[in-house]
Amino acid sequence: MKEKSDRTMFKKTVSFSIIFSLFILFVFSFIGVTKEVKQTKTPKQWWKDEILLHNFHIENNSQFLDKNGEVFEEVYLTERRKYIEYEDIPIDVIHAFVAVEDQSFFTHRGVDIRGIGRALLTNAEHASIEEGGSTITQQLARNLFLTNEKKYERKLKELLISFKLEKQYTKEEIIEYYINKIYFQNGVYGIEAASHYYFGKQSNELSLAEIAFLVAIPNNPTLYNPIKNIEKTKERQKHVLKNMLANNYISKNEHDKAIAEKVNIQIQKPIHQYPDYTDYVYREFKALVAEKEGFKKQLQKAETDEEKQKIQEKLQERTNEWLYVRGVHVHTALDPKLQVNAVHTVQHVLSNLDVEGAVVIINHNAHTIQAVVAGKDFKRQTLNYAYQIYRQPGSAIKPLLVFAPYIEKTGASTSQLIDASRFCKGSFCPKNYGNANYHRVTVEKAFISSINTAAVRLMNNTGVEESFNYLKPFQFEKALKSDKNLASAIGGFTYGVSPAELTKAYTTFATNGTFTQSYAIQKVTDANGETLFQWEKKTTPVWSKTTNDKMRKLLNKTITSGTARRAYVSKNYIGGKTGTTNDVKDLWFIGLTDDYTAGVWIGNQNGKSISRYESARPHLQIWKEIMQVN
Repeated sequence: MKEKSDRTMFKKTVSFSIIFSLFILFVFSFIGVTKEVKQTKTPKQWWKDEILLHNFHIENNSQFLDKNGEVFEEVYLTERRKYIEYEDIPIDVIHAFVAVEDQSFFTHRGVDIRGIGRALLTNAEHASIEEGGSTITQQLARNLFLTNEKKYERKLKELLISFKLEKQYTKEEIIEYYINKIYFQNGVYGIEAASHYYFGKQSNELSLAEIAFLVAIPNNPTLYNPIKNIEKTKERQKHVLKNMLANNYISKNEHDKAIAEKVNIQIQKPIHQYPDYTDYVYREFKALVAEKEGFKKQLQKAETDEEKQKIQEKLQERTNEWLYVRGVHVHTALDPKLQVNAVHTVQHVLSNLDVEGAVVIINHNAHTIQAVVAGKDFKRQTLNYAYQIYRQPGSAIKPLLVFAPYIEKTGASTSQLIDASRFCKGSFCPKNYGNANYHRVTVEKAFISSINTAAVRLMNNTGVEESFNYLKPFQFEKALKSDKNLASAIGGFTYGVSPAELTKAYTTFATNGTFTQSYAIQKVTDANGETLFQWEKKTTPVWSKTTNDKMRKLLNKTITSGTARRAYVSKNYIGGKTGTTNDVKDLWFIGLTDDYTAGVWIGNQNGKSISRYESARPHLQIWKEIMQVN
């Protein structure tokens, strides 16, 4: 008994000596820091009068949401984060962290000498690191402003910053930042992200046992990694619950119930659905930032490639800041059912063909892009055929550039006779499909049979410059001044248009001759639902309703009795136009129903001929199969 008593006395003596020594060390350390600050004030950034927490953004992940408000893309680089405000943090989470990391948190002023001594004793008794000597405030100071290097200078900075944090901020603000910043292993930061990752639920849905399990991890994320060392995590969980009980945060009954509860982790893989559409949203988000924050105007004013490059770099930095640091909710018009059907259809139709394909589907009543197919087997960060390829549109440009302008200018009816005979101007002598020859035909016949000689003659009558004026609202990015010639009447552009551009332009035929730009993104909000920015939709008259009604009749006739008969499906209204380029390098079809405008392009990246597939009409088959179920 005497030996045991002596050992106990010795332990208490040693403990008192340790605590007393730590206190003396802290006093002299603080005096030294104060003296150093007064004499040198270096490094300068740490000795400022104020430390502003809001200047140090805790990275927050972004989300892309479909038209139903469901997340289809979690946006982050390597770290999963989800920030929550203090009032949304479950009280048991706060109590658990305080009980196991800093029992005097609500009473100390940043540093707890007694806590350091208590941690040393606890660790000595267990022969392992059960508690750390740093307060929650110190840990936050280190995580926000410093590194984990074990140097005298770093520790002194940590102490000073901790005092300043306590002076400038409430305990609630400090622990809110701490709980959102702390690391939970496996690239997960903050309690909310940890709750989603390990259990697939929100933190306010966690049981006490699950909370203690998660709170066990940050003390030593590698050691208590639930994926690799779950038994270690559970041991630490018991320690957390023991401390919560000892500090009267939970009852004995709650403690015992939590200990008995079986905790099963359910690792949640990141959400990355619909890569075709997601890629388009990334591109459009960058364009939206450029529009709303002035980068677009800067690029328009830039005179040299070097200037443009610098602006583009700044734009990319700003885009990354919104997506990967601030964290936003990007609300889109994605229709998941329509998207899945479109991707499946392209893969099915083109599976055995040596070609690529793209589809863009727009709800023209709402001016929203609801589905995008970027290729028959699209992979992230590869060429997106929906908006990154520019090809000659062939006859698919005729409704926009030739027939609508001609009818608008002349008031011609669809039954009016026009000259479709051989036409030459200089060396330009266009030919018809199959070298067919025509004389006088109706406007309708010229349209539905896609007679090139008639189209070129109509554009010549309207005037090239006047015809091109009708394309201005569509803002075709790669339409050049040099394209203003008669060859363009049959699709002879230098670069051409993208499937997304041409499909958007065709929505004009669904809206009485007015054009409104269609977008995938409907609005961008912060985590609280406040709108940060959204597209401003402007409506531009292109041609009259009378002209548009005539064009809709021509588009309808093309499907019912013209070159697009294989695309026919039974709808209240259906219309469209085919397009084939020289040597059959591209096959196009843009069609409309009452609700949708959908564009299909078939071709190859290298521009080689796909004539062997022309007779199968894969572009018409794709359009028909998609529209049959929509």
